[in-house]
Amino acid sequence: MRNDGAKRLLADYPRIFFACHARHVRDPKTRRLLSAHQASILDHLDDAEAVSLMGLAKHMGVTPSTMSLAIERLVRRGYVLRERSSGDRRRLELRLSPAGERIKDASSVLEPARVRALLARMPPSLRQAALDGLALLARAADQLVAEKGNRMVGLRTRRSTAGTPRHSRRDGGAL
Repeated sequence: MRNDGAKRLLADYPRIFFACHARHVRDPKTRRLLSAHQASILDHLDDAEAVSLMGLAKHMGVTPSTMSLAIERLVRRGYVLRERSSGDRRRLELRLSPAGERIKDASSVLEPARVRALLARMPPSLRQAALDGLALLARAADQLVAEKGNRMVGLRTRRSTAGTPRHSRRDGGAL
């Protein structure tokens, strides 16, 4: 019976995510649309600490050639800086440009308007109960990450200046 709660969460969470997730991200300055995949790539980069193209591809579960094509598009749009490593000229290092940082700070996994519409469909008493329950789950998630880290993918979550979760390496650096 202990798995009943986990089964409910596993059944319900994807429905909520599907209803509210951001399908595209819009650059607040240029109004240009980026796909959720492109925004996810930007979410894994940092403006100060470089990430290797190979490491990023491996982490995101795609081939280096697939990642290279995606990065090329982001470089052409001015969101990513790509340079050869000074220590190993074969290695490509990726960093966010100021435009990429702007996108990263403005984006969220969930689309605020969709979340507001979802909550508006609930009576106030149920809405508050749902939000309270979600807060309890979030608190337990924070404790789990603090205790064990995110060993499955070698990451832990930190908060960005925009308040959305970001991933970082265990040594504190960005991916």
